[in-house]
Parts: sequence; structure tokens; C-alpha cells
Amino acid sequence: MKMLTRRGFAAGAAVLPVLSASGVLRAAEPDLGGLRNLASGATPIGPDERRARIARAQALMKAHGIGAVLIESGSSLVYFTGVMWFRSERLTAAILPVEGEPCIVTPFFEEPSVRQTLGVAADVRVWQEDEDPLKLVAGFLRERKLDARPIGIEETVRYFAVDGLARALPGAKIVSANPVVRGVRMRKTAPEIALMQTATDVTIAAYRWTWPRVEKGMKPADIAALMNAATRHLGGAPEFALVLIGPAAAYPHGSRDPQVVADGQIVLMDCGCTVQGYQSDVSRTFVFGSASAEQRMVWDQVRAGQAKAFAAAQIGTPAGAVDDAVRGFYASLGYGPGYRLPGLSHRTGHGIGLDGHEPVNLVHGETMRLAEGMCFSDEPGLYLPGKFGVRLEDCFHMTATGPKWFSVPPISIDAPLG
Repeated sequence: MKMLTRRGFAAGAAVLPVLSASGVLRAAEPDLGGLRNLASGATPIGPDERRARIARAQALMKAHGIGAVLIESGSSLVYFTGVMWFRSERLTAAILPVEGEPCIVTPFFEEPSVRQTLGVAADVRVWQEDEDPLKLVAGFLRERKLDARPIGIEETVRYFAVDGLARALPGAKIVSANPVVRGVRMRKTAPEIALMQTATDVTIAAYRWTWPRVEKGMKPADIAALMNAATRHLGGAPEFALVLIGPAAAYPHGSRDPQVVADGQIVLMDCGCTVQGYQSDVSRTFVFGSASAEQRMVWDQVRAGQAKAFAAAQIGTPAGAVDDAVRGFYASLGYGPGYRLPGLSHRTGHGIGLDGHEPVNLVHGETMRLAEGMCFSDEPGLYLPGKFGVRLEDCFHMTATGPKWFSVPPISIDAPLG
């Protein structure tokens, strides 16, 4: 058996030097060919799944007395109809009626493109450049005799669309569609969870490939480039690759200060990808070289905080109680209190699915009770301004008997990938 170095090369093997993105002279990276596509067998969301989503939404509409729901381009449009379309000043939207097929409203010249991803039977209505698309929406509601019922608005719909609908349907009662859209989307089904699991598997595999290739003198962009290259080769679409080094790791979403890998420095990575649109979100923190006693202590405290959150996340528990469990534990160690620094300055976790951040959050005061199918990040970092920060982040989904990890947290700063 050949002796391998930390970077995976055979001891004594000839390696050609190359310049990294930051201009640091380093050894050439091994071929990505050793990585296999983990997402090649992923099953896309099909028509039956989308029809079931619409049926669940319609049941919630009846329960809440809502006649129809207006949805703009974005993740909710993809979720219910499959239509993958960008937002612009030209409205493309869906109306989900309390009964029957949905209606898609889109510009005339965009209809062929919109139909390419339409995944359910729908009434497609087009508008010309000199027409008002909200009049088409109003016309559909009148035809279905829904104009006298409350109209639910998906929470990301832009004001011009809401205002236009109100003008096209004077007297219409406009209400929030959160009880419907959130009510369906927050509870993930088995096909969704399978795609999120694959996305997480890709991210973990990319971490395992990237970590031993981090070298002294690298900048965040160098490390992110390695992570993204591995992610693509493993079958994921890179979504983000945040890398924070040394004191910059005390800022959860980064710093403009120069950062370079050096002996004894914390390297915090927060990375994710998508598979068939579904997201992963995993953070890992390690030390280049030998960790100090303080770095080890804080890393272990964060690991314990993450475990506290996971244990608190039980069916029927208010989401805010998960955050409270962590914050109380950290306060007992002398951090905070609350969101003060040094300590945990952000929520313990967020919902995740088609969007990287979805309702609801694991945050103080959130009363929504955890239910089967809900998915969350668990990331109770600790941040020490002027020194460093540590964040360990793994996502979990709620089963009938409690939480289940998408990725298993590491247990030691010496083995930061488990």
C-alpha cells in the first residue's frame, strides 16, 4: 500500500506545480474523474405529485374559506405547476381555484417557452403587450364564480400585481395565502425528502473531496472553486460556497477583510447545492494545522448546542422552543444572553426545501408546532468578534417519531467531516 499525504498523493509522486486563483504556488489538483455522479438516478417531481399538491391546497382553501390563490413566478409556481420562469415586469402567474384546474397567465410570446416546463393540466391564457394581465386574472375568477370569495395572495407576489388585481376586481377581498401555500409546502413528501437527501449527499461528498485539498496561502475564492467543481462533478448545481477564514468567521455571512489560510486559523465553510431544484445546506468548521485549546472548546460547545436543538425538535413542539433550548444552554456557558455577542447572534435554524430559506424558522417566539414532513437547518454557531467563529450546520426532517438527520454531524474538530 502506498503512503498517502493529507492531499491524497502517493508519497514521493511527481506533482506539477500550478498557480491557484489567488496566485499561490501549489500542487496540481487530482483529477475529478474519481468522483461519480450521485444525482444521476434522482427521480424528478412528476405530474401525480403536483396534482396531489394542488388537491391539498384546495382542501386548505375550503377549510379557510378562500376561493382562489394567486402565485407569481418563483418557487411556489414551480412547486404547484412545474413552470420554471423568471420574474420580470411582464407578469407570469398561476391562479389556483378552490376547485378544478389551475390557470396560467403569461405573455403571448412567452407561452411556448412556459409550456415547456408546465407539469399539470392547466388553462393557459395569454396577454398582449398592450393589455393588462390582471384583467385576465379577474376574468378567470369571474368565469369560475370566485370573484366574490376571498382571494389569497402568495406572500412573495409583488405589489403591482396585488394592486392591479384590486383595480380589476373592485370590492374583492384580498387575503394572505399563507394558510394554504405554507400549509402545503412546509410538509415535505417522500419524493421531496429523497431529492433533499441526494443534494445533501452531494454536498457532503464535495466536502470530503475539498477538505484535504485546502492549503496554506489559499483565499476563500480558491476553496470555494474547489468545492463548486466537486459539487458539479458529483451531480449537484452549486448554490453557494461561503468560506470564512480566521477572524472573518466571527461574521456569519462574511467579511470584506483580506483572508488567507494560515497555520492555526479557523476555516468555516457554508455550502449547498440543488438537485432537481431541492436544496442542501451544510456548514463545517475546521482548523488548518493544530487547533488551540479555545478553538477546541468552542467547537465542542457548538457541537453540544446542535445536539440540544436536535433533541428539542419533537413533534408538537413550538419551533421557537428549539431556539430557546440552545440559547438557554449557551447562556449557562456564559454566552449572550439572547442574541448578544460573544454568542449566537442569529436564529438556530430555518426551513428548507425548494428555497434555501423557507418558513418557518427555529427562532425565539415562533409558535408554529413541528409536524411530520417539516425540514430545518440546525446551525447554532458561536461567534467571538476579533477572534473567530464556529458553525456546524446539518439539516433534518421531522418524522412521525421525531427528527432525522439528512447529514450526520461530526463529533470532533480533528475529524470535521465525521
